[in-house]
Amino acid sequence: MSAARNFRLAWRLARRDWRGGELGVLLVALVIAVAATAATQLFGDRLARTMVDHAAEFIAGDLTLASHRKIPSEWIEQSEILGLKHAASVEFPSVLMENDQILLGGIKAVSPAYPLRGELRTRAGEAADEKPARDIPQPGTVWVESRVLGTLGLTIGAPLTVGSAQFRIERLLTHEPDRRGDLYSLSPRVIMNLGDLPATRVIQPGSRVHYYDMFAGEDAAVGRFKTWLKPRLQRGDRLLDVHEDRPEVGTALNRADRYLGMTSVMVVLIAGVAIGMSARRYTERHSDTTALLKCMGAGKNDILAIYAFVLVSVGLPGTVLGSALGYLVQAGIARSVAGLLPHSLAQPGLEGLLTAPLMGLVVLAGFAIPPLPGLMRVPPLRVLRRDLGPTPPSVWLSLGFAVLALGALLLRPARDPALVALILTGGAAALAGFRLCLGGILRLLPALLRRRPLIWRLGLHNLLRRRRLASFQIIGFGLAMAAMLVSYIVQNELVSEWKRQLPDDAPNYFALNLQEAELDRFRRSLAAESIESGELYPIVRGRLVSVDGIDARKLAPKDSQAEAAIERDLSLTWSEVPPSGNRIVRGRWWSGVPQRVSVEEKLAAELGIRTGAQLTFDVAGARVEATVESIRSVRWDAMTPNFYMIFSPGSLQDQPRTYLTSFHVPPGRSAALNALVKAFPGITLLDVDALLKQFQSILQQVTLAVQVVLGFAVVAGFTVLFGAVHATAEERMREDALLRAIGAEAPLLKTSQWIEFASLGFLAGILAAACAELVGAVVFSRVMNLMPQAHPWLWLAAPCLGAMSVGLAGRWSVRRVVNTSPNDVLRDLS
Repeated sequence: MSAARNFRLAWRLARRDWRGGELGVLLVALVIAVAATAATQLFGDRLARTMVDHAAEFIAGDLTLASHRKIPSEWIEQSEILGLKHAASVEFPSVLMENDQILLGGIKAVSPAYPLRGELRTRAGEAADEKPARDIPQPGTVWVESRVLGTLGLTIGAPLTVGSAQFRIERLLTHEPDRRGDLYSLSPRVIMNLGDLPATRVIQPGSRVHYYDMFAGEDAAVGRFKTWLKPRLQRGDRLLDVHEDRPEVGTALNRADRYLGMTSVMVVLIAGVAIGMSARRYTERHSDTTALLKCMGAGKNDILAIYAFVLVSVGLPGTVLGSALGYLVQAGIARSVAGLLPHSLAQPGLEGLLTAPLMGLVVLAGFAIPPLPGLMRVPPLRVLRRDLGPTPPSVWLSLGFAVLALGALLLRPARDPALVALILTGGAAALAGFRLCLGGILRLLPALLRRRPLIWRLGLHNLLRRRRLASFQIIGFGLAMAAMLVSYIVQNELVSEWKRQLPDDAPNYFALNLQEAELDRFRRSLAAESIESGELYPIVRGRLVSVDGIDARKLAPKDSQAEAAIERDLSLTWSEVPPSGNRIVRGRWWSGVPQRVSVEEKLAAELGIRTGAQLTFDVAGARVEATVESIRSVRWDAMTPNFYMIFSPGSLQDQPRTYLTSFHVPPGRSAALNALVKAFPGITLLDVDALLKQFQSILQQVTLAVQVVLGFAVVAGFTVLFGAVHATAEERMREDALLRAIGAEAPLLKTSQWIEFASLGFLAGILAAACAELVGAVVFSRVMNLMPQAHPWLWLAAPCLGAMSVGLAGRWSVRRVVNTSPNDVLRDLS
């Protein structure tokens, strides 16, 4: 047959099927699939970009270059060519002396554009309200933290000398967005105008000073500038990213981003199951039409072309309607949760709008094509012999097409190829094992039913009579449920992990520079105020010099965490036991031998350090050697003191040291802090309460993100259950109508229907529990970097949930059988 004739036949067939409602179920499944995918993609993308933009406040820009030198002017010119904004700050320590008092302050000189992300907040006085700053300190003025006033005995408007220049204290600084996470180098802050820096004459050759250049703009422009900049960096230059420079935030963002990607995989999988079941129903109902077309001379290729066009006639309007519905759904959700977010959501991206229709078409092709070969094999003799039907599609062929479609499609939304591969392979392994077990269960059922009551035999006989169909339905239901369960348990574990990461009593103050003679008195002072302190850590400043006799600077990769670590003094400590959140991954903890050291895992990997390696440190001009006893993983995202190097007790006992501890002060206890500062004037009291509030704001967003996206998955999953049961309900309705015609009563039919559908759901629940446990364990350990958790409750809850949900959906789909005369039912179905 010619292509033109095939097109005309397909058009007429599609028009007839549209009028007759044949394509309705398939269209609804596709619209739901695309809508769920579009809503998940758009809302997830908006949340992800909002979180990243908010998190960028932690480095005051989208990209920050840290260096010990001024960067070349051509670098700034290149950023301007790419359309990026630029701001700069210079940070250095300086001794402040006023009223016969001495204070080591942290001076920060900023340019007029600072900050590019976030905001400075100040107060006009101790009792004034906090307000966002619209600019930076004017020339000749400074903003200071209240600790500067309290320690030096100053007031607002008083003069403050920095180096050779004198400034007027204009405002109290209450918040700066990019306060560094190095807890051991922070001092009471003074912010000044960058134009006043030369007048101080503080910065001289050899001065300890850090230059920070911040850049912000469109993601693509930032990416191009980063690519252009990296080859030009010198030793000591470092590009800062919120994911690496602020691990307490970056870890949460990475996990949330991976969860959003994983849930996208799950939603598409659920949608594909719905489309596959609907396409199977459609092809089965067109066996007669296909046989008639073959009698008229249509070949296999003609049949394929005709039905492919029919699928396109469903796919195009389905993707358009689904995309529009998904956009409206995510817009409605964004509006409803706007008040719960500290920042307004980013606008929908064009990429998300274009991705959803494409995904809908690929899912339609991947899940709807496998049943078509069955139609191609329908014999023409079916016009005379109704018992000759289409060859059922191979389950493995269907799964193969589905896996290929999902794998090719989900690489972008999942944001992680390993995530897609792990989910698909783990699910396929669980599915293969369950398929074998399911065949054995269905073969054993006849022996188990011989002495069962009639109502049980009637309900379960349908499963035995249509084993292939039952297997297909159980696998479909099981996959949909497994997708929902994986999203649910991962979401629960993520939220629990974030709560453990930042409990209500997380330390919000750090005390640095404590002297050994002050420790007992410091503990008593805290106890008198009912404040419980954390562990006291001795701090010795030292620099890593060599690894097994090789200069450490030659081992550190350029622009890496290791390079940043060896270019500065590290905070070295010792401990009898590993700190909380540290886990030994190689080697062992101390065996009582001094001069042993434990190294943080990532730093060890970048420098090639292994257990047994010999490390050399420069501590106050003296060389200290230690043998690597263990490699530790460290939870940098925890708001507690963490260390690259921990020595065995006795290794640094003769070195000059101070002590560090942390504690939690409830709101409204500022009087206790003032008393503490007066009693111990030599300590540095670091207030990280503002940092905690920023971090809590980020966690609020990521928690909301995963909960909303989980809602998409759950809604899509239950919609699939109802749609899939409805797609296979007509054959059961015909059989039940025949049973009523020969005298079966309504209560018997209702109960048998419950048994049949509940059994399908129960077996699907077992499959879902197995898939969820296997895929969840892989996702926890390989993707989320969390310890896998067993979920015994899943093996009871999933089968019960499956039995209930599929039972309700099945009963609802065939409810009119017992409410309508058998004659009417059979006439309608014919």
